[in-house]
Amino acid sequence: MPAKKAKKKATKKTKKSVPKKRPVAPKKKSVKKATKKKSNSKRPTRRSASLRKKTTKKAIKTKKKTVKKATKTKPAKKLKQKTTKRKRRAKVVIDEMALAELVESGRSRGFVTDNEVLKYLPNIESDINSLDAIYGRLEQENIRVVETGQLINVPSKEEISDQELARATDTFDESLPDSVQMYLKEIGRAALLTSDEEKELAKRIEKGDESARRRFIQANLRLVVSIAKRYVNRSSNLSILDLIQEGNIGLSRAVDKFDYRRGFKFSTYATWWIRQAITRALADQSRTIRIPVHMVETISKYTQVKRRLTQELGREPMVEEIASEMELPPEKIHYIQKISQDVISLESPVGDSEDDSTLSEFIKDDKSLTPSQIASQTLLREKIKEILVDLTPREQKILKMRFGLEDGVTHTLEEVGKEFGVTRERIRQIEAKALLRIRSHVKSEMLEGY
Repeated sequence: MPAKKAKKKATKKTKKSVPKKRPVAPKKKSVKKATKKKSNSKRPTRRSASLRKKTTKKAIKTKKKTVKKATKTKPAKKLKQKTTKRKRRAKVVIDEMALAELVESGRSRGFVTDNEVLKYLPNIESDINSLDAIYGRLEQENIRVVETGQLINVPSKEEISDQELARATDTFDESLPDSVQMYLKEIGRAALLTSDEEKELAKRIEKGDESARRRFIQANLRLVVSIAKRYVNRSSNLSILDLIQEGNIGLSRAVDKFDYRRGFKFSTYATWWIRQAITRALADQSRTIRIPVHMVETISKYTQVKRRLTQELGREPMVEEIASEMELPPEKIHYIQKISQDVISLESPVGDSEDDSTLSEFIKDDKSLTPSQIASQTLLREKIKEILVDLTPREQKILKMRFGLEDGVTHTLEEVGKEFGVTRERIRQIEAKALLRIRSHVKSEMLEGY
């Protein structure tokens, strides 16, 4: 029985081991594939012909695709043109926030420049109608546009000279002194410069040509007048001619420092130098007590904000309202108010011209003594003299010098020591000894009431 079972197991194992020999079959396939590859490699002519046909077909397909792309690109150009038209329409739209910022910056100074308009509204030069509307808005706010930047429509040289001459001369009436009238006529004779002439003169100035520098300055004197007229009546010490002269100094500095390579117009650059020279002169010469330039600008901004709030509210604005408008703490506003006060002479007349009274007669002097105080002090001096009689002459003189009993001037221990030829310590000892004798004097009780 066990032998039969062993035979059966052996037969089963053999039957099961048969499928394991099946993987030999793929070797035949690989051999067949290899034979096929060899057979293909033996026929290169047919392969090359098929490749040629495929390449020609691909070339035909690429040509067809390029033709289709070319036909498709034509409507794409039309779409691009439509999109560009939409962008141009979007440029005309005015940004109200930027316009409000421009108006706010112009209110503090009373004017804006062309460059500032282009800075806040960079796309406005594409539409002249919108630009005119903005200029009208600025005129309603009493803000003037100073033509110092690059203009959208540049007029001819003759038109520029006529405009600048009218601007320089029309601002002053016939009541001005003859010297001002003569100066305005003289500067009106010089012709203005174009941008190309400015570059040529700037190149000559770099080489040290004084005639070119003189020509450059004379052509821009009208710009100084147009800027100086805004600062009239800012100070009683500086007349219009003084302001023009200070502006001319700033103009000469601008000519020396102008760099034509940057591409800016000279008037745009020179405006800041002219304003700086005029404001510096006002800060240095307009007040008896000089105020720093940055505080002068702060005070001018404070006065403009206060005037505007008075017009809007119909009353005097409170300190807190001014502080919130200027974005400063109320303590800073109080400080500005204190500094902005002008100096008034005590000898200035008060009342009618017939009356000779001055301001000093109406101001209380806290340091001056009343008649009762003067009487009590004279009585005190007399009683002190009665006590000092009992001291030695040396002690009397030391106390008089130390407390100013003679001329009201007190002296230090060192000064009294030099007077007597001793050290300051010795003077201190003598003074202490004399005061002790006064305290123990019989008449010292008379001094307690003072």
